[in-house]
This record gives sequence, structure tokens and C-alpha cells, in this order.
Amino acid sequence: MSETSQESSGVFGGSDEFGAYDWNDPWPTYDRLRTEAPVWRNPEGVWVLTRHADCESVLRDPRFSSNDKHAIPPRVFVEGDARALLDAEDQRTLLFMDPPDHTRLRKLVSKGFTPRTVERLRPRIQELVDGILDDAADAGGLDVVADLGFELPVTVICEMLGVPLADRDQFSGWSSDAARLLDNDIDGDLLQQGLLAAFNFVQYFQELFAERRQYPTDDLVSALIAVEEEGDRLSEEELTSIVMLLFIAGHETTMNLIGNGTYALLRAPDQLARWRSDPSFDVSGVEELLRFEGPVHVTARIATDDIDVNGHSFAKGNTLITLVSAANRDPARFSDPAHLDIGRGDNHHLTFSMGLHYCLGAALARLEGQIAVGSLVRRFPDLELTSPPVYRDHFVLRGLTSLDVSV
Repeated sequence: MSETSQESSGVFGGSDEFGAYDWNDPWPTYDRLRTEAPVWRNPEGVWVLTRHADCESVLRDPRFSSNDKHAIPPRVFVEGDARALLDAEDQRTLLFMDPPDHTRLRKLVSKGFTPRTVERLRPRIQELVDGILDDAADAGGLDVVADLGFELPVTVICEMLGVPLADRDQFSGWSSDAARLLDNDIDGDLLQQGLLAAFNFVQYFQELFAERRQYPTDDLVSALIAVEEEGDRLSEEELTSIVMLLFIAGHETTMNLIGNGTYALLRAPDQLARWRSDPSFDVSGVEELLRFEGPVHVTARIATDDIDVNGHSFAKGNTLITLVSAANRDPARFSDPAHLDIGRGDNHHLTFSMGLHYCLGAALARLEGQIAVGSLVRRFPDLELTSPPVYRDHFVLRGLTSLDVSV
């Protein structure tokens, strides 16, 4: 599937109303959409929102659900379609769950991801980054996506969950394939690869759960198993879906943040030099990278009632796509939004969503990004791109296949 056709079916619904679409540079199309049709219904009947105020209102409003069982007409799979297995109620993840189940399950894991808890990981994250950069110095270069963007967060989430580090290499392909299932328009080989990856994860974690039940350790998986065994607070299916989500989301998005962000800095040498000279930009710089070239491109919601959003009415059952990447470059909210400014203040981006589904791992992603990107740009003053990067054929999670640099 080409990048253009992927986007057409994913958001534009086969419409050519807004002209050619370049996945490597979507911003001109998004700017035009935001200007000419900021609340637009595509030929498939899905509403597409691109203004910051509209997207934020939808994401904050609990009457908009991420569970597609509320859609009218409902999503129906033909007999034999394997996606129906993942769409079953007992297989849903926190991403697509409503209260009270969402509230109950999120509460079980949220303590492990608070800013205070995450901050305790700073020395370990710095140690991991320093080791990766030492290896890069010896080699004369690195792939920022694979060697830093993947290796750092996958190691951290493995250690948090209690997943053996020796198994991490097999997860890269699984994670990328499984994450593609977020893109509803995929079919054929991509769909089969995604489903196979998801079931590989299920089997892997169920074997890990059996081991942790017999030999518990001081990790999050063992803690969740202990909760499960207390009674009806956590089922086996819920345990599996939570751990899968924590694992995949725990490194896929951060990998894209580090890769996309480094690429953005290499294209803005003034900002790269500014950051390199002043470590205080680690915090605001990462916020700007999240806004400017964030890892999460889009998220969808479904109206559970007739709802008015800033003067526009949506009927119960309507599906809305909040194009957060476009909202993050809305000139009504951000001054000179197409300019990367690592010192930008009041950076109220929507990359981590808002409301009920605000990203559980936001604090961890921020810390990993701050240490990884800050250390990279200060360690190597001659950082230089050695080959043209290409974006992965994903839509919801936007990131690079690789980012090769010399150091």
C-alpha cells in the first residue's frame, strides 16, 4: 500500500478534494484542510477535525468514546475475519475502553507511571543512554531509531515489567506489526502480519505470567498477577491486554519521539546548536519536538450522544478523527507553528491526548526523550545525517524506519 493511498482511505476516505498527499510532508495538506474545511465529513461519513480548539474539546469530553461499539452503523466483521477476535469485549485494551472498566484498570497500573515514580528511573535511563552513545562513538555512527530510539525504551519497559532482556530482540518486528492494527484501513498481508504479531505477544506473555505465578519477582507483572489472584478485580484477559499495551506503547511511541525529534533538529541547525549549548532546553525542547513532529498522528472518538462542539453538532454514533498533528500546528493556538522553537512557552500540544485517555506513560516518554536527545546532541557536536530517512507505512503512529547518522 502506498503512503498516499494509505492516507486517502484512513482520513480522506477516497476523496481527492484536497489534492496530492505526501506522507513525508503532510503539513501543506493539513494547513489547507484546517483553513478550508476545519470540520469536514469525508466520503465515508467520518468527521475530520484539524483545529486545536475543536480537537481538545472532543478529547476532553467524556461523552466521546474510543470504543467503536458506539458507532452508527456499528462495525461488523464478516464471518471468519480474525479481527473479530481482537474486537471482542474481553480483549479490549485501555485505549478502547469506557468507564467504569477503564477507571478500574487504569488505577491498577497508574502508580507505576506517576512523574515521581518515573523520576526515580533517571539514573538508570542515563546509564543506558551513555552506554548506547559509547558504542556509537566506537562505531563512528548509529541508527538513532534502532540503536537509541528502540533500545532505550524497550530496555526500560522490560525492566519495569519483568520481561527478560534477552528476549527483547524478537519484539521489534512484533511491535511494529501489531501497532499497524491501529490503522483500520489495512488489509491483506499487513493485517495477517499484525494479527500474528498480536497473538505472538499473547502467547509470550501468558507463558511469562505462568512463570511469575510460580516465581514472583519485584516487577509490575508480578504485582498485577497478585491483584488478579485476589479475586474479581482483574481477569486473565484484562491482565494480558494491560501488559501488552504497556509493553508496546511503552517503547513504540518513545522510539518515534526520539527518531522524529532528532530528524527535526538535524533539519533546524540553529535549534540544534541552541540546545547543544544549553542543557536547560531538555524539557522545553522535548515538548516542542512532541508538538512539531509528534509520534502520535491521529486519534479517533465516537459520540455517545448528540453533542455540540464549538457550534458544530455531531449526532450520536458519529465517528470523529482528531488530527492532533494538524492541531499541533494550528496558528490560532501557536505562534509561527511551522517553525521549530525549542524554547517555546505555553506549549499546550495534544500529542498525549487529553481527558480520560491521556497517555499513561507521558512522564516516562518525556524523561526518556529528554535524556536521550539531550545527551545525543551534547555528546556529538558533529552529528550528521548519512542517508535519507523514510517514514514507516503507519498512520496512527508516525515514525521513521531508520535514521542513520555519523558522530
